[in-house]
Amino acid sequence: MCIAGADSWKPACFLSFFFDKIFRAPSIALFITKPQIKSGVFCWIEIDLSNKKRYAMDVLKYKKVVFEEVFCILLKGECERLGCYYKSGDNMSKKEMKKSDAIAVLKKGEGREFKVGGAWIYDNEIAKVQGAFENGDIIEVHDFDDYFLGYGFINENSKIRIRMMSRKKGTEINEEFIELRVRNAWEYRKAVMASYIDEYLSFEKEDAYKKLSCRLIFGEADFMPGITIDKFSDVLVIESLALGTDRIKLEIINACKKVLLEDGVTIRGVYERSDAKVRELEGLERTKGFIGSEFDTKVEIEENGIKYYVDVENGQKTGFFLDQKFNRQSIRGLCKGKKVLDCFTHTGSFALNAAAGGASSVLGVDASDLGCRQAEENAALNGFENIAKFECADVFELLPDLAKKGEQFDVVILDPPAFTKSRASIKKAVTGYKEINMRGMKLVKNGGYLATCSCSHFMDEELFLKTIKEAARDAHKRLKQVEFRQQAADHPILWGGAASYYLKFVIFQVVDEM
Repeated sequence: MCIAGADSWKPACFLSFFFDKIFRAPSIALFITKPQIKSGVFCWIEIDLSNKKRYAMDVLKYKKVVFEEVFCILLKGECERLGCYYKSGDNMSKKEMKKSDAIAVLKKGEGREFKVGGAWIYDNEIAKVQGAFENGDIIEVHDFDDYFLGYGFINENSKIRIRMMSRKKGTEINEEFIELRVRNAWEYRKAVMASYIDEYLSFEKEDAYKKLSCRLIFGEADFMPGITIDKFSDVLVIESLALGTDRIKLEIINACKKVLLEDGVTIRGVYERSDAKVRELEGLERTKGFIGSEFDTKVEIEENGIKYYVDVENGQKTGFFLDQKFNRQSIRGLCKGKKVLDCFTHTGSFALNAAAGGASSVLGVDASDLGCRQAEENAALNGFENIAKFECADVFELLPDLAKKGEQFDVVILDPPAFTKSRASIKKAVTGYKEINMRGMKLVKNGGYLATCSCSHFMDEELFLKTIKEAARDAHKRLKQVEFRQQAADHPILWGGAASYYLKFVIFQVVDEM
């Protein structure tokens, strides 16, 4: 089929319509793809006719490819480019993962974290790298005696020099590999969240899977290092923190859409929140914005029977902390008829679970004005605006003020941000955790309850519990441990991968010294 006016594109251009199996319908996007050559590299450039944005789609070595210039129009409403494959004649044009022949050889006795199940090789563990490579390439990793260990992405800009993708020799890290990783991750969530789905999302399975909000991809714990994807109902939010997986994030999103669609879930939008400072350590720019079509970034979700508006554009991290879902549920039974204080409330999730548990009154506190406004909106959404009130304040300043006024609460909840993101600042973090827990305990009525947590993997379980013990001593309180919990199962803990175990959550009964 010929295109009028296309003869200005050399060599010949042609129109290609095809049906996209991912959507089980005619493909929807309207765009042009054409090749360009820059510095000896052949690049596919997409020109999106609906919004004039340009995207680099594929990079192949010029010497290794025979090509013709292609003019493609794929129809299906607004540009939904990430849900499509790209067709040139009879062949699919798939983006291959760039693999180098280079081999990284470890020092004797190194690679200890990797060898016990982790996914990272550090810069000071490598004796040498044999062969040429570019940052972000997949290379082989061998032990000091040349024993094959696996394949991973290398980046000389990062102290985490290699992030391992596979331990099996001969593995091809391509689109099929990515799809298998995504499929395994989704099947795992369906299994570990099955009882939750049955209890709180009692619909037909397809509707329940659509309504389910969960962490779909949890980086190293799902064997996809450096990338996190949260599913908020029918919206995906991606955070990419490593160069290697950043280069293939579109393929990962494609695979997520395809796998979810098989269970009746059509993803209506994808938003990127790769704006964390840690990206700069990988030599990457901080970025955020839509991937594909724009949509309303105020996304309504439901968790534990409570509705929330999630601001995926401006909220903290990806917009909502899904890791606490079962911990929020666990405090409900303690709150019936009680006066509750929720510190570091963010958008009100613990406060609203306390209200749902029958609390007589709840005060939520957060330093973020945006967070408090969103918490108030979420309270109104659930009809709890007369029970849950919110105050924008510094918790470290407010707790002493409440104590001076003689305020006491039946239940105090402490869900602070990570006070440390490196080993260098652990000592300072311990001081912060000790102070906030001591002040929190002093506000708990005799026989009341304290729910407290840490979300830093550097603050390990032993150190966290030791810090709480010291806080209780200084507050002249006795503690009875009611329950010790961790992050929800959709944030799996990879044994050997220390960073994947980060959330510690403990409920205590607080008793005055007698």
